[in-house]
Amino acid sequence: MREKYVGIAKVGEKGQIVIPKEARDMFDIKSGDSVVILCDIKKGMAIVKSEIIEDSFDKIMPSDK
Repeated sequence: MREKYVGIAKVGEKGQIVIPKEARDMFDIKSGDSVVILCDIKKGMAIVKSEIIEDSFDKIMPSDK
């Protein structure tokens, strides 16, 4: 599998984008999965699979179980 990919997505009338298949395959993003949109006015925008954010949050703030 390639380590890098560049693709283009068009924004539809409702602001929706389609994540290119190559990117979905690279990050194992399936229909129904959630992604987080991270934005910085100077650095741009990133799309991150929500599991990655959840895993990072769990490491920062582990449960008391």
